[in-house]
Amino acid sequence: MNDNENTIFDCSRGCTVTTDKDNQIQCEYRRGCCKLETYDYLEGINQEQYDPYYEVRFKNTRKGIYINASGQNVKMGDMVIVEAQNGHDLGIITLEGPVVGRQMKCKGIDPATYEFKKIYRKARQIDVEKWQEAIAREQDTMIRARQIAAELGLEMKIGDVEFQGDGTKAIFYYIADGRVDFRQLIKVFAEEFRIRIEMKQIGARQEAGLIGGLGVCGREICCANYITRFKSITTNAARVQDLSLNPQKLAGQCGKLKCCLNFEVSNYLDAQSRLPKVSAPLEFEDGLAYLVKTDILRELMYFSYDKNSLTDIYPLDAYEVREIIKMNRNGIKPESLKLEPEPSVPEFVTSVGDDSITRFDSSEKKKKKSRGGKHHRKNGPREA
Repeated sequence: MNDNENTIFDCSRGCTVTTDKDNQIQCEYRRGCCKLETYDYLEGINQEQYDPYYEVRFKNTRKGIYINASGQNVKMGDMVIVEAQNGHDLGIITLEGPVVGRQMKCKGIDPATYEFKKIYRKARQIDVEKWQEAIAREQDTMIRARQIAAELGLEMKIGDVEFQGDGTKAIFYYIADGRVDFRQLIKVFAEEFRIRIEMKQIGARQEAGLIGGLGVCGREICCANYITRFKSITTNAARVQDLSLNPQKLAGQCGKLKCCLNFEVSNYLDAQSRLPKVSAPLEFEDGLAYLVKTDILRELMYFSYDKNSLTDIYPLDAYEVREIIKMNRNGIKPESLKLEPEPSVPEFVTSVGDDSITRFDSSEKKKKKSRGGKHHRKNGPREA
């Protein structure tokens, strides 16, 4: 059997799980396999004040800073047993050294006053096996939890379940529009699963990040790939980019406005700052020209003599429009919009012809061969 066929890629925790010949489970840290991955740009730099601090990552939903108070020999990529609120948990060390100090500063953690949880020791084989047994229960537990919530008539949805490393506790991530009474639900969960229960509410964007999927662009949705901090998105971002305010096109899989609407807003605002404000039609000798369309990024403004028609439109560069407005203010009218030279704007040209649907067709046409050869005639050979 191929080694890859016996390997499970757990991207939610950023590790690979394999089973050796003795049926022992082996877990190894796999860098870049999780959206919470952080690049260590200070690797190789030594700052002793940050030596006891490590970043420990759990499931794809959380990670934290822990302290190695006992001075054990642990390093990045090790599976470690750490302190939990009740019992202990198992996580993976993903950062060490001075970059952890930058992470603490980013999260507002002061090492002098913050109470860090401890790293107890490296995980043993029995700890890893128990951890994998708890992970194997997560999918069935989530399905059963959804059934129980539906039976109780609660308006909520269980999005994900995360078991603690020792298997004695589980975090139920849920999404709900309003307030939910968990008193009866937690009792049923405790009797059904025989574990301690923690309910944690998440938003629609976080739920989409947990489930994953592909966007209309054909790539993995951003919230599942790399976004961890969700910023507020308004329809003003669509207006700035001159997009149609169609809820079906602007909404993502979570039902909210797409996160990618914020990606290019700054470029559009910068381009709009160089466009003149046209509050009235431009005056030419042969009539008034009305603004009907604007290409923001190319900084082109299209004008027409008929403000209700898009058939005969003429492009003008933003600089030319600004000059014509100045001329109109001084009482000067250009001769005609039709005589204005076309603006020279750099166009994007593909080098491989990706936009052609016939790029895979053969350029030479195959010659059709006749059945009877070159001298074949329809009525057969002519007799002498």
